[in-house]
Amino acid sequence: MKIDVVDINNKKSGTIELNSSLFGLEPRPDILNKVVRWQLAKRQQGTHSVLTRSEVSYSTKKIVRQKGSGSGRHGSRRAPIFRKGGVYKGPKPRSHAFSLTKKFRKLGLKHALSSKYVSGNLIILNKAEIDNQKTSDFSKKIKKLKWGRVLVVGREDNPKSLNFFNASKNIPMLDFLSVNGINVYDVLRRDTLVLTKAAVDSLEGRLS
Repeated sequence: MKIDVVDINNKKSGTIELNSSLFGLEPRPDILNKVVRWQLAKRQQGTHSVLTRSEVSYSTKKIVRQKGSGSGRHGSRRAPIFRKGGVYKGPKPRSHAFSLTKKFRKLGLKHALSSKYVSGNLIILNKAEIDNQKTSDFSKKIKKLKWGRVLVVGREDNPKSLNFFNASKNIPMLDFLSVNGINVYDVLRRDTLVLTKAAVDSLEGRLS
């Protein structure tokens, strides 16, 4: 599986061989769906809470006498059937997270990468580096490339890569992640996935 490598000006600068076990799979929506749900479930705060019958602030006095009034035999205004009463079996703080095996999470990332390759929305960048960190200049360059909503993966610890990161901060439809931060949700929510050559090597070593 060969694909062209381009520079930041979208000029071809060579080719690279992609691992078919990472980029050549038939994308399975069920696997991608489960991994995305796993990611989003971990994000939920789970702080929703209501007051139960024992927690609402109200008088505990018996409403009416037990017999002879013609009404129900209610013992407290805190009962759920009354206005301002407690809520019966309402939500309480809890974790929405569920477990997913490391093997399945790896498989999900492979299918996400493959989905971008199959759809033609995978771009291999020689290096994610620019000479200055001016967002205005970088934004014009990105618009010329016509990548749409884009995720760039391959941040490295050098000044030019840091320029790329700083310049991309205020561009709303562009995310720049290190290779360790790549995940299924961010890959799928962007139109185009841009990987540096170094990121490809790192992913093949990690996921193979």
